[in-house]
Amino acid sequence: MTSTRKAYFIGGGIGSLAGAAFLIRDGGMPGANIRILEAGLLMGGSLDGTGDAERGYSMRGGRMLTTDNYECTWELFKSIPSITRPGLSVFDETMEFNEAHVSKAMARLVDGRRAKVPVASMGFSMHDRLELLKLANADESTLGASCITDHLSPAFFQTEFWFMWVTTFAFQPWHSAVEFRRYLHRFMLEFSRIETLAGVKRTVLNQYDSLVVPLLRWLEAQGVHLVNDCTVTDIDAREESGRLEIFSLSCEDKNVGRDQVTTMLSVKDELVFLQNGSMTDASSLGSMSTAPAKLKKSHKSSWTLWEKLAKGRPALGRPEAFNSCVAQSDWASFTVTLKDPAFFDQMQRFTGNEAGTGGLVTFKDSNWLMSIVLAHQPHFANQPADVQVFWGYGLFPDRIGNFVAKAMADCTGAELLQELCGHLRFDPETVASANCIPCRMPYITSMFMPRAAGDRPLPVPEDTANFAFISQFVEIPLDTVFTVEFSVRAAQMAVYQLLGITKPIPAVSAHDKSLHAQFEALVKALK
Repeated sequence: MTSTRKAYFIGGGIGSLAGAAFLIRDGGMPGANIRILEAGLLMGGSLDGTGDAERGYSMRGGRMLTTDNYECTWELFKSIPSITRPGLSVFDETMEFNEAHVSKAMARLVDGRRAKVPVASMGFSMHDRLELLKLANADESTLGASCITDHLSPAFFQTEFWFMWVTTFAFQPWHSAVEFRRYLHRFMLEFSRIETLAGVKRTVLNQYDSLVVPLLRWLEAQGVHLVNDCTVTDIDAREESGRLEIFSLSCEDKNVGRDQVTTMLSVKDELVFLQNGSMTDASSLGSMSTAPAKLKKSHKSSWTLWEKLAKGRPALGRPEAFNSCVAQSDWASFTVTLKDPAFFDQMQRFTGNEAGTGGLVTFKDSNWLMSIVLAHQPHFANQPADVQVFWGYGLFPDRIGNFVAKAMADCTGAELLQELCGHLRFDPETVASANCIPCRMPYITSMFMPRAAGDRPLPVPEDTANFAFISQFVEIPLDTVFTVEFSVRAAQMAVYQLLGITKPIPAVSAHDKSLHAQFEALVKALK
């Protein structure tokens, strides 16, 4: 049955690409039977990376990877060949790269005097330790939809640990206590090395060029249909014999003609995988002279499809739990393209790290809580040798800057560079020829919003016949959202369940059960 059945993926993010690979590799489905429908012009979803040296490079984010927690991701990429190193897999070339470029951040936090903050100690009081231990040991069912601030006192949010942890993982004090607890357990090994980010693994280039492109090449070679500029606007779902089945998809396909043409795809008895919601939905870019536009979910369709499907169907989740308050889920990022090495030279002298060996440099007294990171160069496949690129972001885009009298979300690229030079006490001449592209992302941490049981559907909800959800908004016990791993694991779970594949899925590593990990974390907390 697998050889004749077809599969449709709505959304071209890493979850859909991974799902297609699992269908082929483990399910035996011919690639020609798989179609991925993406509303944008490029596949890859949030793992984006575009531009050139003249127009400027841009990427909305940069994902943290480790070898300790990305079980499904690395298992997949062990079977995807490198496009630059014949005979090696993507996993092989990534590990080889990290052996040559070891992370050891030496300027993790910088204060308002431009002094590097000592971070060997986490800065906990005994009260902080007791509260954190209580939260870590709490049962998820008792935490419910509570916030982190419901369990930790105000002083905790001024500790060195908090500044390092939240800028690594992008939490806010008002986010889900359940998710924060999961991160404490899932990333326990990072607890003992958070000040150097020694556990972080980087891809050779940005994640689009290093992960998405090789996967796309492999899928194309298998005959998978990759359809860009095609928006699914509606889903015909009906209950039959007590089971929910998707019968057809309405699409606005700009590939058909000059104007967008609405087509109907019959998918009864086929498989449908839906990206329910998107953390980069309604994101927008600015320029050196313009701030990013302020968009909402009404400008895109990924939330709308989930809202339509879930209405009156509790088993399909509650999207409103995640997309109803932009003020609690947005932040802003920026990508800077340089043709003058002055900025990189000064940053490397200041931090003590060569580009690619440090980590996030966080300005802890920044009103925006701004951080930047200098990756190993080149960071893009088409990047000239005399060009450098770095990325940064701010967790409080609604606040007025320390050196620019505007909210970060309202700033142009030039104003972001002015603020950054102010914190570093760098002469503006170091970025005089820079091109800074700002990005606003209203739903970037929407998956962290406080949630109750049932707000997130299972990858394959009960009593459904032919569809599954693949996104950061499904329920996977023990695993943590806002990671590539979560999307890949959700895809693998969905594919295996719908096809009845009995091959075991890599387990979530129980590092929190390791006596060594617990001891290291305890020693760090007691300092």
